[in-house]
Amino acid sequence: MNLSMLREWLEQRAGGMYGGEAITQQAHALQCASLALQAQASEELIAAALLHDIGHLAPGALDTSQPHGELAADLLDDLFSAAVTMPIRYHVAAKRYLCVADPHYWSSLSPASQRSLEWQGGAFTVEEANEFIALPYAEDAVSLRLWDDAAKVVGATTENLDFFLARLEKLQRSSRNAVQGYANPAYS
Repeated sequence: MNLSMLREWLEQRAGGMYGGEAITQQAHALQCASLALQAQASEELIAAALLHDIGHLAPGALDTSQPHGELAADLLDDLFSAAVTMPIRYHVAAKRYLCVADPHYWSSLSPASQRSLEWQGGAFTVEEANEFIALPYAEDAVSLRLWDDAAKVVGATTENLDFFLARLEKLQRSSRNAVQGYANPAYS
């Protein structure tokens, strides 16, 4: 994986509808990254917001064989530091966590997100939720998850793809030699 491939995937493969929602995958990625930008998140977390669903665009990708967050993080591990890849790896687990941490979270999910949560393992137990939130990058994954949930607005105004790709290029250079973080496969 490299930045040219990311551009190609986001330009040419992300035009399809996003998982039963009324927007395209590209619009969803741009909205999610724009929400992170508006929240003044770190450059790494903005990158994670843009790229969190890139696993859906991989050839032959099926969430049933490898969860898309895990696949995306694996694809991006050589390009970016753990501060980018771990929130991506954990963003599905963050949805499972939020079902326990926030009693109103489940009802705030779109019908498509409620359906996907079922085959993603459902809500964590209280013990699982406590273990998850103690992991490095789990709080970033929760922020990413909330932007992910909100990034489904038809016609929302966002920054364009070139804006975010230029930021990725700078981030890639600065994080290329960074030490990768801890990955707990139980939460991938």
